[in-house]
Amino acid sequence: MFELIFLGTSSSAPSVQRGLSGHIIMHRQYRFLLDCGEGTQRQILHSGLGFKRLNKVLLTHSHLDHILGLGGLISTLARWENLENIDIYGGRATLKRVSDLLFKVVFPGGHAPLDINLITLEPGVMMEDDKFVLSAFPVSHRGPDCFGFVFEEKERRPFLDDQAAALGVPVGPERGLLVRGQTITLSDGRTIHPDDVLGEAIPGVKYIHTGDVGRTDTLLEICRNADTLVIESTYVEEEAEMAQQFGHMTAARAATLARDAGVKSLILTHLSRRYFERDVRREAQAIFPNTAVARDFDHFQITRDGARRLPRNSSPEKEP
Repeated sequence: MFELIFLGTSSSAPSVQRGLSGHIIMHRQYRFLLDCGEGTQRQILHSGLGFKRLNKVLLTHSHLDHILGLGGLISTLARWENLENIDIYGGRATLKRVSDLLFKVVFPGGHAPLDINLITLEPGVMMEDDKFVLSAFPVSHRGPDCFGFVFEEKERRPFLDDQAAALGVPVGPERGLLVRGQTITLSDGRTIHPDDVLGEAIPGVKYIHTGDVGRTDTLLEICRNADTLVIESTYVEEEAEMAQQFGHMTAARAATLARDAGVKSLILTHLSRRYFERDVRREAQAIFPNTAVARDFDHFQITRDGARRLPRNSSPEKEP
């Protein structure tokens, strides 16, 4: 399961109701900040999440409405939160702009009170552990080095307690070895293989998150059978020509991608102030009914059943 909190859901300029792009994704011990528009640190505080363990930043591209909040956020983390290091992932063009912001403006002379690691994205796996894989993929927008991200749990095989007990496998480290795929030998000399006590593989959750994107043909296979797709919807279809001109998405095109890729749920964000939310939702749901339009501070759980919006009075994981 993943948890997703929208910090800002407006397009290039904020509105009274919507801040600029920012999201927090939580999975087990991990916390990721995906994009960091102006005002993001205040949105983090307003959400109740706080800054603890927020040491990985994923940037979709270099436009200011997605990165400008990094200056204030990193300054706060460095001076008040006792954070020792932070990893910032982005394309080459994005990191060049971020480097100028941080080391020419926030920390002149390049001397920051914490280790800032600027990590250049390439398509493919970014990080991985025994249960989870995070990958980046290129998207088409204005300018070079734009990326989206795949958050994916690895498939797992449930441990069959009754079967293990019937075979005489004691409770303890032997069972842990079998779960990790290792064969064991019992005290009576019998050999027990993982297949003897593990059930059929259960696929993990697959969650796709793009930033700004102007075309979908390159995304179809990446999004195939995803449990949730989060994608921008800056325009509606009556202004499709303008959307194409500026490398953005319409609600209808986003919904068509979700339908054709067989995703379970679609969440639209990055809305222009020129539209009512209901108009964006109506256009998308006519093509793909299981569509939600995100608002600031919306909190979703993403499971194999798709995305579930939690009630507004529910609180995400908080630090003490």
